[in-house]
Amino acid sequence: MASLRCFLRSGKNAVSAVLRREFHGSSPAAVQVTVRDALNQAMDEELERDERVFLLGEEVAQYDGAYKVSRGLWKKYGDKRIIDTPISEMGFAGIAVGAAMAGLRPICEFMTFNFSMQAIDQVINSAAKTCYMSAGLQAVPIVFRGPNGASAGVAAQHSQCFAAWYGHCPGLKVVSPWNSEDAKGLLKSAIRDDNPVVVLENELLYGVAFEVSEQALSKDFTIPIGKAKVERQGNHVTLVSHSRMVGHCLDAAAVLAKEGIECEVINLRTIRPLDVETIEASVVKTNHLITVEGGWPQFGVGAEICARIMEGPAFNYLDAPVIRVTGVDIPMPYAKILEDNSTPQIKDIIFSVKKTLNV
Repeated sequence: MASLRCFLRSGKNAVSAVLRREFHGSSPAAVQVTVRDALNQAMDEELERDERVFLLGEEVAQYDGAYKVSRGLWKKYGDKRIIDTPISEMGFAGIAVGAAMAGLRPICEFMTFNFSMQAIDQVINSAAKTCYMSAGLQAVPIVFRGPNGASAGVAAQHSQCFAAWYGHCPGLKVVSPWNSEDAKGLLKSAIRDDNPVVVLENELLYGVAFEVSEQALSKDFTIPIGKAKVERQGNHVTLVSHSRMVGHCLDAAAVLAKEGIECEVINLRTIRPLDVETIEASVVKTNHLITVEGGWPQFGVGAEICARIMEGPAFNYLDAPVIRVTGVDIPMPYAKILEDNSTPQIKDIIFSVKKTLNV
């Protein structure tokens, strides 16, 4: 009986303790969004926000886009704002530029930027130069977007990086997003911009999910064009990259950190205008610089960064020459083993870091 009384007393105390206990709520799980869905959200929100915005390109409407980036938009907005075009880049790019001159805000999708060479006269001569040639009287608010750079197994004619091509031309703004937050914020800024903007996406990133901040889920979220982001802090060497190669740099930095080498990783986000100030500030801190890109070396993005650093105040802080990690200077091979050896790999970045640090 005494033991029963003791059990009941202890049970009562346990219950009261449970009732008094404060439960600690865990922080909500971070939202993950694929790059494809981030681009889709950006276009959906801007189509809803501004009736002048429309999308045109090959298979963007009834087929939901060749890469399903425009999934659901045709059903929501109809034929007048989501327009399937013939396979004629020069034709539909010209229609888009003309619509922009007339006051609309077109999003012109190229199935791949390799095909934009068919329309490069419209992109450069009609879109990029008109504001200057009209003394600022004629704006051309247009977005040219689509996958850029090497994909997988599509060989030489479908694997070129156009960052340096379009980054060369005054009158254009050129952005190159890496993760989902970049993709949504930069595309929304591009659509709202009164200048022609080239948005260089990457096919291999479309299906990759990234964590996004709560701010990025807002319909008012944008990322300013012309501002880079430091993705990882470090004090031994600066790695500057854009698009898919940012991920490679972060992976290389994680490996090198285990060996005591701390890399600062800069995500350019914008190719033109180039955020030289962020790169210079990092070089002043680390005294070493490596550029990483998937494009060819000659006259590339890395070459431009090298020149800007050499011409500016950060040059005096360098303890070693700048190193470029780039695609190999050949047309892209079809065979997988040759393709893998033609684009920068994580091991190439690690080797270059150790070379510049002389370790």
